[in-house]
Amino acid sequence: MEGKSKHIGSLSGKVLVFGGAYSNLQALKQLKNIAEEQGISAQNVINTGDVVGYCAQPQECLDLVRTWGIHSIAGNVEMQVRDDKEDCGCNFNEESRCDLFSKQWYPYALAHVNEATKQWLNSWPDFLRFDYAGKSVIVLHGSFLDTSEFIFRSTPWETKQKNFEATDADVILAGHCGLPFGDSKEGKHWLNAGVIGMPANDGTTRVWYMILDDTNGVSFTHQSFEYDHETAATLMRENNLPASYAKTLGDGLWDNCEILPEQETREQGKRFEIFRADEEVGSKN
Repeated sequence: MEGKSKHIGSLSGKVLVFGGAYSNLQALKQLKNIAEEQGISAQNVINTGDVVGYCAQPQECLDLVRTWGIHSIAGNVEMQVRDDKEDCGCNFNEESRCDLFSKQWYPYALAHVNEATKQWLNSWPDFLRFDYAGKSVIVLHGSFLDTSEFIFRSTPWETKQKNFEATDADVILAGHCGLPFGDSKEGKHWLNAGVIGMPANDGTTRVWYMILDDTNGVSFTHQSFEYDHETAATLMRENNLPASYAKTLGDGLWDNCEILPEQETREQGKRFEIFRADEEVGSKN
């Protein structure tokens, strides 16, 4: 995919990676508190896109990201909003439930982001690159070849390999699919932090982010947190946003599994216990 890329140099120490705030201000505020409690500066926080989405406070979320001063790439929603497009560009199947819901939340989001902020979104790159503990890292949204491509843990490695070949990166930090996972092969590592704006379809209200650590090579941990999901859901209902998504905030289950491969569909409602602390990525030779 043709797009703007920004190299932010070398990072060291703990790096917090998150995506999919989805206009959920309550979750975004809590994540910022977590970063501050852990002593992680804004320059070591990476946003993989889709700050804007299903929930009720798109402008407020963008304002918080701006004042926080973190590194952000444009997700498909930011790209559509900044260009005043008529749809979210999420790559949902036409007339699917997700597509129908997007016809409710996307016009709301577009109308509630002011013009000055839309202009600011033009400064967001499509990709970020940085060096970390001897590894070359790229941050992208769906995939390097397609911002709206859904790539999951079960997605064949051949699909991921094409992205590594196109980017010449050792580590890909991705977003978009809504589920946290890591997948590694032959010294290459595809890591998705998950999202903070919606639960991970595991029947809990927890939302997910990731911490990179360079204490011994490179390691990563997927971490979760609770937040004031009741307020977020109430605001959605008050603003006539999809009731099914508001319900998801409280029960942790997606309305449907239309975008999910068979393996991830079978895992709906199963509490995540699969993320081991300090799963080694290792150092580049």
